[in-house]
Amino acid sequence: MSDAREIQTERLTLALPALGDFDDFATMRADPVVTRYTTRVPVTRSDSWERLIRYRGFWDILGFGFWIVRERQSGRFVGTVGFGENIRGIEPTLDGFPEAGWILAPWCHGRGYGQEAVAAACSWLDRETGHKRSVCIIDPQNRASLGVAARHGFSLFAQSTYLGEPILIFERLKPG
Repeated sequence: MSDAREIQTERLTLALPALGDFDDFATMRADPVVTRYTTRVPVTRSDSWERLIRYRGFWDILGFGFWIVRERQSGRFVGTVGFGENIRGIEPTLDGFPEAGWILAPWCHGRGYGQEAVAAACSWLDRETGHKRSVCIIDPQNRASLGVAARHGFSLFAQSTYLGEPILIFERLKPG
């Protein structure tokens, strides 16, 4: 059964999170390479379970959410990409705007999968929702994510802290 929110790109499939994605998702989030710019420590299976449920729940509550990303040909797990609303309590507030996020498994870093998945997600948001602005936060040391954000129209508009760590806050305005 396919969902209208499934996206196919040249190399990737973006699909709504499902129970069968949990082990790959939890393995990725337990990897210290993956978490060095986000949670700073590997994430437990329990925390990953909560996050997977949240990612799927965004769809029902907000009309947008996160996708699980896999290679089209092999079906190999690539990571996650999408939008949420996290009510982080930071200033300036991000509340009310889709907050973009992307996390990739280490095996595919540097292959352009992040660029391809974020492009597809942003295009979907522009086409399928009425949102004219999206936001994201990035650790100032995360050069790869800074490059992805810049390439897809996110521009720096503030600096803040989140959970005691410095963050850069970006916004992306819908083209046109």
